[in-house]
Amino acid sequence: MGRNRAIATAAVVVILAVLVYLQFRTWTSFEWSKLLKSELHWRHIFHGIVLIYVAYFLRALRWKIFLRPVRKRASTWGLVAPTLVGFTGLAILGRPGELIRPYLVARRENLSFASQLAVWAVERIFDIGGFTVLMLAAIFLPSKLRAFMALRPSYHHALHVMGYVLAALVIGLFTLAMLMAFKGPAMADRIERRFSHLAGNLGHRIAQRVREFATGLDTIHSPLAFLELSAVSVLMWWLIAVAYKEVTHAYGAPMQAMSVTKVLLLMGSSMIGSMVQLPGVGGGSQLATIAALDHVFDIPKELAVSCGIMLWLVTFIAVVPIGLALAHRERLSLRKLSQETQKEEQAAALTVDNH
Repeated sequence: MGRNRAIATAAVVVILAVLVYLQFRTWTSFEWSKLLKSELHWRHIFHGIVLIYVAYFLRALRWKIFLRPVRKRASTWGLVAPTLVGFTGLAILGRPGELIRPYLVARRENLSFASQLAVWAVERIFDIGGFTVLMLAAIFLPSKLRAFMALRPSYHHALHVMGYVLAALVIGLFTLAMLMAFKGPAMADRIERRFSHLAGNLGHRIAQRVREFATGLDTIHSPLAFLELSAVSVLMWWLIAVAYKEVTHAYGAPMQAMSVTKVLLLMGSSMIGSMVQLPGVGGGSQLATIAALDHVFDIPKELAVSCGIMLWLVTFIAVVPIGLALAHRERLSLRKLSQETQKEEQAAALTVDNH
């Protein structure tokens, strides 16, 4: 596992180095003095941080709704600490810290890790769906983003293509989720038989994920719960978009035209860029955001770099101080938690294989 992680980290470093080189090679007139002299209106930065923390609270509320069938008395406030510590682990450790949150929730509510891993998997669909609803509204309904892109025919066409792709993705995920909800065990058994000959018990592992996901769908126990989860997801991503807008407005006149709908493009760029990240350092999300500010919105290069880094700090790193304080209060080690989640995940896989 350590060797594979080292290889993956080395690959990410190489990719990021190439991206940085390609980006800065085109900026022959980049002036570092302007970057260092960027004047910020810190009131907007503070507002952005507050909104991000409210979004974390909504994540805890959403998880409480997931828990309602098995833990009716689960407290939203009780789930805030696992949420903040979990996202702190993700910020510091990268992907290895991603499962700390479901692990802490399972331990706090005395539930199996596999059950909360299933909830975490279903949560991803609501995240994609919530962001997509906002993005489609910005693309196809009257908005400042649509008016802005109408002045740029090439981008305007690409934006519509992206809207159709996102819509198809959400419809596909929803259809797959419905199939798993009704046919999950049968699909898992079929996959297990069909791919059982592959190396590394790949068929068993894929079947395990299908069973986990089907179990997670059981937490959506009524149409009302589905509507609640959808509403919370859309509201949460709207608040994150407002936080993005606040950070851009901290840079004054050059970015005052950035509206909530326009920053959805920055959010999408950041999400795509986050696929290439270094733990605690990032890289991909900042580069993608900087590129969007520079090439799409024509923001001066020096401000684009500063804003890209600030957006990453506010939306991804601002949770770390409080998350570390909560972890210290509970005497939790993020690295040990990450190791424990990996052991629990492997144990769940062995249980399925033996079954």
